[in-house]
Amino acid sequence: MNTTVINDTSFTDFFSSEFLMGNIGTPFAIGLAVGYFVKKMLKTFLFIAGAVCVALFVSEHFGVISITDTELHSAAQSATATVKTSGDFLVNRLSSITSKGMSGVAGFFFGFKVG
Repeated sequence: MNTTVINDTSFTDFFSSEFLMGNIGTPFAIGLAVGYFVKKMLKTFLFIAGAVCVALFVSEHFGVISITDTELHSAAQSATATVKTSGDFLVNRLSSITSKGMSGVAGFFFGFKVG
């Protein structure tokens, strides 16, 4: 890192390209990629889950299986809890990339919004 001595005080040059890329740019890009990927995988998962639900409803309509509302709610709550846990893990992991962690998390949410 570039350090400059002014009045016998050493400080980091916060506007150097090395500092900005290492502490802001790179974590933001990693967060952006992870957020974009998570959004696409969530959409894919919801598409497959919707197809499974439709298949279950059609099977129930033709008398092949019997599904109660309680079982359906339980499965949905379980899936929601898993997604929330995974999301919390990713945000915590991205926030630990830099000392402040804001650029990685901001990149994640931007990538999730764009994806």
